[in-house]
Amino acid sequence: ASVPHQCHVDAAVIAGAMPGRILFRHIIPLCWSPILVNMTMDVGQVILLASGLSFIGLGAQPPTPEWGQMIAEGASSFYSWWIALGPGLAIFLLSLSFNFLGDGMRDLIDPRSRMSR
Repeated sequence: ASVPHQCHVDAAVIAGAMPGRILFRHIIPLCWSPILVNMTMDVGQVILLASGLSFIGLGAQPPTPEWGQMIAEGASSFYSWWIALGPGLAIFLLSLSFNFLGDGMRDLIDPRSRMSR
Protein backbone atom coordinates (compact mmCIF):
# COMPACT_ATOMS: atom_id res chain seq x y z
CA ALA A 1 0.00 0.00 0.00
CA SER A 2 1.18 3.48 -0.68
CA VAL A 3 1.95 5.78 2.24
CA PRO A 4 -0.93 8.30 1.84
CA HIS A 5 -3.51 5.48 2.00
CA GLN A 6 -2.31 3.81 5.19
CA CYS A 7 -4.67 3.54 8.15
CA HIS A 8 -3.02 6.08 10.43
CA VAL A 9 -2.97 8.70 7.65
CA ASP A 10 -6.66 8.06 6.99
CA ALA A 11 -7.31 8.39 10.72
CA ALA A 12 -5.53 11.76 10.80
CA VAL A 13 -7.64 12.96 7.86
CA ILE A 14 -10.83 11.84 9.57
CA ALA A 15 -9.72 13.52 12.82
CA GLY A 16 -9.50 16.80 10.92
CA ALA A 17 -5.73 17.32 10.81
CA MET A 18 -4.48 20.00 8.43
CA PRO A 19 -2.75 18.79 5.23
CA GLY A 20 0.62 20.20 6.31
CA ARG A 21 0.46 18.36 9.61
CA ILE A 22 -0.48 15.12 7.86
CA LEU A 23 2.42 15.54 5.47
CA PHE A 24 5.08 16.36 8.05
CA ARG A 25 3.90 14.11 10.90
CA HIS A 26 2.60 11.03 9.08
CA ILE A 27 3.84 10.78 5.49
CA ILE A 28 7.42 12.14 5.44
CA PRO A 29 8.68 10.07 8.41
CA LEU A 30 7.60 6.92 6.57
CA CYS A 31 9.31 7.98 3.34
CA TRP A 32 12.55 9.24 4.86
CA SER A 33 14.20 5.90 5.64
CA PRO A 34 13.79 4.32 2.18
CA ILE A 35 15.10 7.51 0.58
CA LEU A 36 18.14 7.53 2.88
CA VAL A 37 18.91 3.87 2.18
CA ASN A 38 18.52 4.43 -1.56
CA MET A 39 20.90 7.39 -1.44
CA THR A 40 23.65 5.40 0.26
CA MET A 41 23.20 2.48 -2.12
CA ASP A 42 23.41 4.82 -5.13
CA VAL A 43 26.68 6.44 -4.05
CA GLY A 44 28.60 3.34 -5.18
CA GLN A 45 26.94 3.50 -8.58
CA VAL A 46 27.79 7.19 -8.92
CA ILE A 47 31.45 6.49 -8.07
CA LEU A 48 31.58 3.75 -10.71
CA LEU A 49 29.88 5.98 -13.27
CA ALA A 50 32.23 8.91 -12.66
CA SER A 51 35.33 6.73 -12.79
CA GLY A 52 34.08 5.03 -15.96
CA LEU A 53 33.55 8.37 -17.65
CA SER A 54 37.00 9.58 -16.65
CA PHE A 55 38.46 6.26 -17.86
CA ILE A 56 37.21 6.90 -21.39
CA GLY A 57 38.31 10.53 -21.26
CA LEU A 58 35.02 12.28 -20.54
CA GLY A 59 35.87 13.33 -16.97
CA ALA A 60 38.02 16.16 -15.68
CA GLN A 61 40.96 17.31 -17.74
CA PRO A 62 44.46 15.86 -17.14
CA PRO A 63 45.86 18.13 -14.40
CA THR A 64 42.96 17.05 -12.17
CA PRO A 65 43.56 13.57 -10.74
CA GLU A 66 40.70 11.10 -11.13
CA TRP A 67 40.66 7.39 -10.42
CA GLY A 68 39.35 6.42 -13.85
CA GLN A 69 42.05 8.45 -15.56
CA MET A 70 44.69 6.80 -13.37
CA ILE A 71 43.39 3.37 -14.35
CA ALA A 72 43.49 4.36 -18.02
CA GLU A 73 47.13 5.39 -17.64
CA GLY A 74 47.95 2.05 -16.02
CA ALA A 75 45.98 0.10 -18.63
CA SER A 76 48.00 1.62 -21.47
CA SER A 77 51.03 -0.43 -20.44
CA PHE A 78 50.47 -4.15 -19.87
CA TYR A 79 53.68 -4.56 -17.90
CA SER A 80 52.85 -1.69 -15.50
CA TRP A 81 49.70 -3.25 -14.08
CA TRP A 82 50.42 -1.96 -10.56
CA ILE A 83 49.71 1.60 -11.69
CA ALA A 84 46.02 0.71 -12.15
CA LEU A 85 45.84 -1.49 -9.03
CA GLY A 86 45.67 1.34 -6.47
CA PRO A 87 42.85 3.39 -8.01
CA GLY A 88 40.96 0.25 -9.03
CA LEU A 89 41.14 -1.11 -5.52
CA ALA A 90 40.08 2.27 -4.09
CA ILE A 91 37.03 2.40 -6.39
CA PHE A 92 36.11 -1.17 -5.51
CA LEU A 93 36.47 -0.73 -1.75
CA LEU A 94 34.66 2.62 -1.60
CA SER A 95 31.68 1.47 -3.67
CA LEU A 96 31.51 -1.79 -1.71
CA SER A 97 31.63 0.16 1.57
CA PHE A 98 28.71 2.37 0.57
CA ASN A 99 26.72 -0.67 -0.53
CA PHE A 100 27.35 -2.38 2.81
CA LEU A 101 26.43 0.84 4.62
CA GLY A 102 23.13 1.05 2.74
CA ASP A 103 22.40 -2.61 3.35
CA GLY A 104 23.12 -2.23 7.05
CA MET A 105 20.94 0.87 7.27
CA ARG A 106 18.12 -1.01 5.55
CA ASP A 107 18.42 -3.82 8.07
CA LEU A 108 18.31 -1.34 10.97
CA ILE A 109 15.49 0.82 9.65
CA ASP A 110 13.16 -1.65 7.93
CA PRO A 111 10.80 -3.20 10.50
CA ARG A 112 9.95 -6.11 8.20
CA SER A 113 13.56 -7.31 8.18
CA ARG A 114 13.61 -7.29 12.02
CA MET A 115 10.49 -9.45 12.22
CA SER A 116 12.04 -12.20 10.10
CA ARG A 117 14.98 -12.73 12.49
